[in-house]
Amino acid sequence: MALVPGTARAGERGHARDTGLPRHTTHRRTGVKAQVNTSQGSAPQGSATTTPTFAQEDALPRVPLPTLEASCERLLAWCAPLLSPGELAASEAEVAAFLDPDGPGQVLQAALEEYNSSEGVHSWLDTFWPYRYLGRRDRIALNANFFFLFRDSDESQVERAAGLIAGALDFKRQIDEELIPPVVQRGQPQSMEQLKYLFSSTRIPGVEQDTSRTPYSAERPGPSRERHILVFFRGNTFRMDVIGEGGAPHSLEDLEAGLREVMKAGAEPAGAGASVGHLTTMARADWARARASLLDLDPGNAESLRTVEDALFCVCLEDFAPSGVQEACDELLYGDRGNRWFDKAVSFVVFEDGRAGLNVEHCQLDGTTILSFVDALLPVPGAVHSEQSGARAQGSPAVRPVEFRLDETLRAQVRSAAEAFAEYGRSTATRTVSFDDFGSNQAKALGVSPDAFVQVAYQLAHQRAKGHLGATYESIATRQYKHGRTEAMRVVTPEMCAFVDAMDDPEADTETRRTAFRAAATAHVTRAKECQAVEAPEQHLWELELIQRRRGAELGVNEQPSLFRSAGWLKMREDYLSTSSAPSTNIQFFGFGSTSSRCIGVAYVLLPERFNLYLSTPLTVADQMHTFAEKLRDAVGELRELLAE
Repeated sequence: MALVPGTARAGERGHARDTGLPRHTTHRRTGVKAQVNTSQGSAPQGSATTTPTFAQEDALPRVPLPTLEASCERLLAWCAPLLSPGELAASEAEVAAFLDPDGPGQVLQAALEEYNSSEGVHSWLDTFWPYRYLGRRDRIALNANFFFLFRDSDESQVERAAGLIAGALDFKRQIDEELIPPVVQRGQPQSMEQLKYLFSSTRIPGVEQDTSRTPYSAERPGPSRERHILVFFRGNTFRMDVIGEGGAPHSLEDLEAGLREVMKAGAEPAGAGASVGHLTTMARADWARARASLLDLDPGNAESLRTVEDALFCVCLEDFAPSGVQEACDELLYGDRGNRWFDKAVSFVVFEDGRAGLNVEHCQLDGTTILSFVDALLPVPGAVHSEQSGARAQGSPAVRPVEFRLDETLRAQVRSAAEAFAEYGRSTATRTVSFDDFGSNQAKALGVSPDAFVQVAYQLAHQRAKGHLGATYESIATRQYKHGRTEAMRVVTPEMCAFVDAMDDPEADTETRRTAFRAAATAHVTRAKECQAVEAPEQHLWELELIQRRRGAELGVNEQPSLFRSAGWLKMREDYLSTSSAPSTNIQFFGFGSTSSRCIGVAYVLLPERFNLYLSTPLTVADQMHTFAEKLRDAVGELRELLAE
């Protein structure tokens, strides 16, 4: 998951801005691996001066651009365990042709180096990220958005939703006034840029490529000044003002009153074909054309879209309680009923029994940023957030429906989108897996990196479930760089293959297997560190391929280099497992959809004393996913026993 930084300047650093929220102080002060927990809280009122949130961004090192030779060498090393000898030899020949002094690789690398040194460019990845996320043409609902299921609460639905709204407004105040100290990990400051895109950010569909409508942009410099959110109930959409005319947020009691008004006004479910949010589940070009039809049909639709797209965030109130954790996770990932606008950056979902979570649009936001948001939100009672934000009683907030005029063609599109997405959800198999007797503490006690332990276990389980290993993706955070996001790690190493072979070799004794495990775990940690340093081939070579597509004729590279059709390039990126971690005590599960017809999505929450996973795969290969889950349970126990001996 890996979950687009803007390029516009945000204005003066370290100053409280006129954001519609009350100013608290004028002196300068200020909150994985795949996903690393970057928990941060509010700076206490009256605390000593600390570094403003975005003050260090320009001082962060640039993302290093690998050399062409290094990436090609790594490509061959990374793909080799997945290839036959013949495929490897052919891939080596393609790499050699790509690297030839007169070959296409040198031309494309020179173009990337020139771009990287251009004025205003933060990173050689500045063009890559928009393409990777905004360029995808299939649906983003289930395929790209991800979710978190929060820890349980004893609050009612309305109390929970109001508390989450209050917490989000408090967090926005801290971002706007730069009160959140920059995260530091292992002595390295981390990029905080993504915090700018939590509020009032919306993905806008395009026929060729989407765009992202955000604050802190050239068109909208500085923080969002909007004062409303969207609230969904029974397929009806409402605008609710959560910040009063004087700039102070509404009190918890006000917010609860507003939510009850929404539920009263939306008591009658929206009619078939009336919930325009269904259109956000469509393939992107289809949604772009439908959006254009909305705008052409009636001028009032433009105002309704502005209300939706400018809203601070969404709150989706469900009129049912999930039967259990599994259903709660599924509803967070692909629940709909017209009760979502999947293009919005942040959507809180609160069920009838008070369970809650988030659905997140990925183009601007990665898991580390959302974790920092959640870890600031959930441990603190809503009343405390409300007080810290300067909220006050102002009466029930203004609530009004967001309505669209639709003709029969658009109503038919809404109905069709709803039916197609419901079927798409039914064609996805998911499963939760929980280990209550294993966590990172147990892995450390066995003398191994916790993430290496579980990644080795995944490979052993996959081998036993499917009879072979396959390309495995793991997201590695690179926020220590300016506008850094993630790097793509490929998990299958020669050491990993040797370990899996040893575990199923009846002639291998315990010491041989243990030695093979240690070698695989060490190789995993080494590669993860290399990826953190952007010593990885995939995104670099992928961007070279994209340069050829965009500028090939101009550069004299008129055809796609054959390297990108080689077995090495294709098999390294053909995911059988797509994995990412979100460690936080404030969430129970995190999840996303699989990335291909044969892939198992593996989203995991690995904490000191527990280990929870959410698995997803196409229904046609559901049996393999369930077998993988059972084999994983066996593998974890087997590895614990192996290392304990």
